[in-house]
Amino acid sequence: MSINELVPKGIDISVKTQYIQEQSDPANNRFVFAYTIDIKNKSEKPVKLLSRHWIITDDNDKVEEVRGTGVVGQQPMIGPGQVFHYTSGAVLTTGFGTMQGSYEMLSEDGEKFAAHIPAFLLSRPLSVH
Repeated sequence: MSINELVPKGIDISVKTQYIQEQSDPANNRFVFAYTIDIKNKSEKPVKLLSRHWIITDDNDKVEEVRGTGVVGQQPMIGPGQVFHYTSGAVLTTGFGTMQGSYEMLSEDGEKFAAHIPAFLLSRPLSVH
């Protein structure tokens, strides 16, 4: 089965980020960020999140790719009108960076598709870049 690269209009993904100062150590190039994802299923059929793929780029253009099954140890089934909400984190060696990626999803009828997450910024607050 191939993965459809078009995201169905019924999947809405939103992201919020936060700099975690108490876990960061700028003097040693350690910057910790949390990101919270909401995946809303606006379609009329349930979908299952199978896997994730992240591309994390720091301010020095160092790229790290992360692939894995599910998210935060889960492969959630998201019913019509439901929102799946989770928080995870990333550690960078710079105070700025971006993340982007996709989720491999499975529709009720067995079709796999990619739900793309556009690039979002990871940055320390009150910093000028």
